[in-house]
Amino acid sequence: MTTTPVDADLVTEVARPARPAPAPIPMSRIVGVELRKSFDTRSGFWLLASVGILAVLATAATIVFAPDSAITYDTFGAAIGIPMAVILPVIAILSITSEWSQRTGLTSFTLVPHRGRIIRAKLVVALGVGVVSMLLAFAIGALGNVVGASIAGVDPVWNLGVVDFSELILFQILNMLIGFMLGVVFRNSAGAIVGYFVYGFVLGTITSLLSATQEWFARAQPWVDFNYTQGTLTETGSLSGEQWAQLGVTGLVWLVVPLAVGLWAVLRSEVK
Repeated sequence: MTTTPVDADLVTEVARPARPAPAPIPMSRIVGVELRKSFDTRSGFWLLASVGILAVLATAATIVFAPDSAITYDTFGAAIGIPMAVILPVIAILSITSEWSQRTGLTSFTLVPHRGRIIRAKLVVALGVGVVSMLLAFAIGALGNVVGASIAGVDPVWNLGVVDFSELILFQILNMLIGFMLGVVFRNSAGAIVGYFVYGFVLGTITSLLSATQEWFARAQPWVDFNYTQGTLTETGSLSGEQWAQLGVTGLVWLVVPLAVGLWAVLRSEVK
């Protein structure tokens, strides 16, 4: 009777217990890391601090220069909303483009190979910082309304209802999502920031002039111009069903579709 020799390494391999797979990194930890990234650099810190600084300056300017009849919460909200519409999208842009402009993408996407989780964490942080910043800014505006009314010797006017306040928050969130979308599409800080200003100011001015001179475009503008439909959120009073439909259609064309294309490219492109 003959016996077949058994490889000792094979016996050791069979006898060795299977090593358990490591637990995935929890989403809360990824969000925490992305949140720290927003404050770690001096530029990031002062960019976020500028939200409060500009809210205070806008509130002070309203108290000093606005006539007594204009000392209302609506006036303070409009004054604060202008710098917020500039700063918050830039925060969203830098939250996504920093991986490429600072060349940290190789580290981030190596430690967390699933890029989609990092992108989701960046979106959560950007929107969270934006919402908290807006609530802080409107709280400063409320304080300014009380102080301004006291200085002017009039009663404080609180002419922003819950619906108006919610629509203003939605307006700024959409601005942040546009910035985030441009960051995903361009993956370059300078290019995305320039793209936002072109979209928000240059393109908005062109469509306004076109609607003022061309009747056909004036009729079609609510269904093709996302800037225009966003602007309805800043008007007092709730939107009609048709206005919500126009916001949804233009948002789908100008925000959702480009964001989907950008995410597809981010998830498949080579990180250098």
